Amino acid sequence: MKQHGRSSHAARMIVIGLALCGLTLGAGLASAFEVIPAVGVTQSTDDNAGDAQGYFGLSLRAPVLPYLKLEGTIGYRQDRFAGGDLKVRQWPITASAWAFPTPILYAGGGLGWYRTTFDYSNAIPIRDDTRSKMGLHVGGGADFPLSPKLGLDINGRYIFMQREDETLEVPTTFNPDFWSLSAGLAFQF
Repeated sequence: MKQHGRSSHAARMIVIGLALCGLTLGAGLASAFEVIPAVGVTQSTDDNAGDAQGYFGLSLRAPVLPYLKLEGTIGYRQDRFAGGDLKVRQWPITASAWAFPTPILYAGGGLGWYRTTFDYSNAIPIRDDTRSKMGLHVGGGADFPLSPKLGLDINGRYIFMQREDETLEVPTTFNPDFWSLSAGLAFQF
Protein backbone atom coordinates (compact mmCIF):
# COMPACT_ATOMS: atom_id res chain seq x y z
CA MET A 1 0.00 0.00 0.00
CA LYS A 2 2.87 2.37 0.79
CA GLN A 3 4.41 1.63 -2.62
CA HIS A 4 1.20 2.76 -4.32
CA GLY A 5 1.34 6.05 -2.38
CA ARG A 6 4.89 6.78 -3.60
CA SER A 7 4.01 6.11 -7.25
CA SER A 8 0.89 8.26 -6.90
CA HIS A 9 2.98 11.09 -5.42
CA ALA A 10 5.57 10.74 -8.20
CA ALA A 11 2.84 10.82 -10.85
CA ARG A 12 1.39 14.01 -9.32
CA MET A 13 4.84 15.62 -9.28
CA ILE A 14 5.40 14.72 -12.94
CA VAL A 15 2.01 16.17 -13.88
CA ILE A 16 2.73 19.37 -11.91
CA GLY A 17 6.19 19.63 -13.49
CA LEU A 18 4.77 19.17 -17.00
CA ALA A 19 2.07 21.76 -16.31
CA LEU A 20 4.68 24.28 -15.10
CA CYS A 21 6.83 23.58 -18.19
CA GLY A 22 3.79 24.05 -20.39
CA LEU A 23 2.91 27.36 -18.72
CA THR A 24 6.51 28.58 -19.08
CA LEU A 25 6.66 27.50 -22.72
CA GLY A 26 3.24 29.02 -23.39
CA ALA A 27 4.30 32.34 -21.84
CA GLY A 28 7.44 32.38 -24.01
CA LEU A 29 5.47 31.56 -27.15
CA ALA A 30 2.78 34.11 -26.44
CA SER A 31 5.33 36.94 -26.45
CA ALA A 32 6.58 35.92 -29.90
CA PHE A 33 3.20 35.30 -31.54
CA GLU A 34 2.84 37.06 -34.92
CA VAL A 35 -0.21 38.34 -36.79
CA ILE A 36 0.56 38.93 -40.48
CA PRO A 37 -1.95 40.63 -42.80
CA ALA A 38 -0.61 40.33 -46.35
CA VAL A 39 -1.34 41.23 -49.96
CA GLY A 40 0.21 39.75 -53.06
CA VAL A 41 -0.27 38.13 -56.42
CA THR A 42 -1.20 34.62 -57.45
CA GLN A 43 -1.06 32.94 -60.83
CA SER A 44 -2.44 29.68 -62.11
CA THR A 45 0.00 27.60 -64.15
CA ASP A 46 -2.81 26.41 -66.45
CA ASP A 47 -2.35 27.37 -70.12
CA ASN A 48 -5.87 28.87 -70.23
CA ALA A 49 -5.38 31.07 -67.14
CA GLY A 50 -5.52 34.84 -67.30
CA ASP A 51 -2.99 37.26 -65.86
CA ALA A 52 -1.80 37.15 -62.26
CA GLN A 53 -4.47 38.26 -59.80
CA GLY A 54 -4.49 39.92 -56.39
CA TYR A 55 -4.27 37.83 -53.24
CA PHE A 56 -5.20 38.74 -49.66
CA GLY A 57 -4.41 36.78 -46.53
CA LEU A 58 -4.16 36.82 -42.76
CA SER A 59 -1.65 34.57 -41.01
CA LEU A 60 -1.05 33.66 -37.38
CA ARG A 61 2.48 32.39 -36.71
CA ALA A 62 4.05 31.09 -33.48
CA PRO A 63 7.38 29.47 -32.61
CA VAL A 64 7.41 25.89 -31.32
CA LEU A 65 11.22 25.53 -31.27
CA PRO A 66 13.98 28.14 -31.67
CA TYR A 67 14.24 27.30 -35.39
CA LEU A 68 10.66 26.18 -36.17
CA LYS A 69 7.41 28.16 -36.42
CA LEU A 70 3.88 26.95 -37.16
CA GLU A 71 1.48 29.11 -39.14
CA GLY A 72 -2.22 29.16 -39.95
CA THR A 73 -3.48 31.29 -42.83
CA ILE A 74 -6.83 32.19 -44.33
CA GLY A 75 -6.85 33.94 -47.68
CA TYR A 76 -8.73 34.89 -50.80
CA ARG A 77 -7.60 34.53 -54.40
CA GLN A 78 -9.19 34.40 -57.83
CA ASP A 79 -8.29 33.56 -61.41
CA ARG A 80 -10.00 34.04 -64.77
CA PHE A 81 -10.09 31.39 -67.47
CA ALA A 82 -11.51 31.05 -71.00
CA GLY A 83 -11.21 34.71 -71.86
CA GLY A 84 -12.94 35.78 -68.66
CA ASP A 85 -15.99 33.52 -69.08
CA LEU A 86 -14.98 31.53 -65.99
CA LYS A 87 -14.00 33.18 -62.71
CA VAL A 88 -12.52 30.84 -60.12
CA ARG A 89 -12.60 32.20 -56.56
CA GLN A 90 -10.81 30.42 -53.76
CA TRP A 91 -10.71 30.72 -49.97
CA PRO A 92 -7.67 28.72 -48.83
CA ILE A 93 -7.21 27.79 -45.18
CA THR A 94 -3.67 26.48 -44.75
CA ALA A 95 -1.35 25.17 -42.04
CA SER A 96 2.41 25.48 -42.52
CA ALA A 97 5.62 24.56 -40.73
CA TRP A 98 8.48 26.97 -41.43
CA ALA A 99 12.10 26.17 -40.56
CA PHE A 100 14.24 29.24 -39.82
CA PRO A 101 17.90 28.30 -40.49
CA THR A 102 18.70 32.00 -39.94
CA PRO A 103 16.70 34.60 -37.99
CA ILE A 104 15.43 36.11 -41.26
CA LEU A 105 15.14 33.36 -43.92
CA TYR A 106 12.67 30.47 -43.74
CA ALA A 107 11.49 27.52 -45.84
CA GLY A 108 8.97 24.75 -45.44
CA GLY A 109 5.51 23.74 -46.47
CA GLY A 110 2.18 22.42 -45.38
CA LEU A 111 -1.32 21.54 -46.42
CA GLY A 112 -4.55 23.35 -46.92
CA TRP A 113 -8.25 23.16 -47.52
CA TYR A 114 -9.32 25.11 -50.60
CA ARG A 115 -12.98 26.09 -50.97
CA THR A 116 -13.38 26.94 -54.64
CA THR A 117 -16.28 28.56 -56.50
CA PHE A 118 -16.54 28.25 -60.29
CA ASP A 119 -18.53 31.27 -61.49
CA TYR A 120 -19.50 31.03 -65.18
CA SER A 121 -20.62 34.02 -67.26
CA ASN A 122 -24.26 34.17 -68.35
CA ALA A 123 -23.14 33.36 -71.92
CA ILE A 124 -22.16 29.83 -70.83
CA PRO A 125 -25.05 27.47 -69.97
CA ILE A 126 -23.28 25.90 -67.00
CA ARG A 127 -24.41 26.33 -63.39
CA ASP A 128 -22.01 27.87 -60.91
CA ASP A 129 -20.43 25.28 -58.64
CA THR A 130 -18.60 25.30 -55.29
CA ARG A 131 -16.20 22.52 -54.24
CA SER A 132 -13.63 21.83 -51.56
CA LYS A 133 -10.25 20.19 -52.18
CA MET A 134 -7.05 19.59 -50.29
CA GLY A 135 -3.72 20.95 -51.45
CA LEU A 136 -0.07 20.79 -50.49
CA HIS A 137 2.34 23.71 -50.66
CA VAL A 138 6.08 24.31 -50.47
CA GLY A 139 7.81 27.64 -50.26
CA GLY A 140 9.76 30.04 -48.19
CA GLY A 141 10.40 33.63 -47.47
CA ALA A 142 12.11 36.28 -45.41
CA ASP A 143 11.00 38.06 -42.25
CA PHE A 144 12.86 41.40 -42.07
CA PRO A 145 12.71 43.19 -38.68
CA LEU A 146 11.57 46.82 -38.90
CA SER A 147 11.32 47.43 -35.14
CA PRO A 148 11.29 45.21 -32.03
CA LYS A 149 7.59 44.33 -32.55
CA LEU A 150 7.17 44.77 -36.32
CA GLY A 151 8.60 43.05 -39.37
CA LEU A 152 8.18 42.87 -43.13
CA ASP A 153 7.32 39.33 -44.22
CA ILE A 154 7.85 38.24 -47.84
CA ASN A 155 6.45 34.78 -48.68
CA GLY A 156 6.31 32.67 -51.85
CA ARG A 157 4.62 29.29 -52.35
CA TYR A 158 3.89 26.70 -54.96
CA ILE A 159 0.55 24.93 -54.49
CA PHE A 160 -0.22 21.38 -55.64
CA MET A 161 -3.94 20.59 -55.58
CA GLN A 162 -5.00 17.06 -54.69
CA ARG A 163 -7.43 14.69 -56.33
CA GLU A 164 -11.19 14.98 -55.79
CA ASP A 165 -11.24 12.03 -53.37
CA GLU A 166 -9.05 14.06 -50.95
CA THR A 167 -6.30 11.46 -50.88
CA LEU A 168 -3.09 13.34 -50.05
CA GLU A 169 -0.26 12.50 -52.41
CA VAL A 170 3.18 14.07 -52.37
CA PRO A 171 3.97 15.24 -55.92
CA THR A 172 6.67 13.24 -57.69
CA THR A 173 7.25 15.92 -60.34
CA PHE A 174 7.40 19.69 -60.02
CA ASN A 175 4.10 20.67 -61.61
CA PRO A 176 2.26 23.12 -59.31
CA ASP A 177 -1.31 24.20 -60.01
CA PHE A 178 -0.56 27.80 -59.03
CA TRP A 179 1.93 29.98 -57.18
CA SER A 180 1.58 32.96 -54.89
CA LEU A 181 3.89 35.73 -53.74
CA SER A 182 2.89 38.01 -50.87
CA ALA A 183 4.20 40.78 -48.63
CA GLY A 184 2.82 41.62 -45.22
CA LEU A 185 3.50 43.32 -41.94
CA ALA A 186 4.33 40.91 -39.11
CA PHE A 187 3.02 42.31 -35.81
CA GLN A 188 4.62 40.54 -32.82
CA PHE A 189 2.73 40.12 -29.55
